[in-house]
Amino acid sequence: MKPNYQYEKRQREMEKKKKKAEKAQKKATTPEPPPEPETVTPQDKA
Repeated sequence: MKPNYQYEKRQREMEKKKKKAEKAQKKATTPEPPPEPETVTPQDKA
């Protein structure tokens, strides 16, 4: 019986797609570090 290359190739492509999707999801769910609020700045200028 000859190996089913189409199947293997498909499996690899599916794996790639899954990884890419996971990466995109992770990127979407991780919030960027919020900008520092101005209320925290030291008040030595006053």
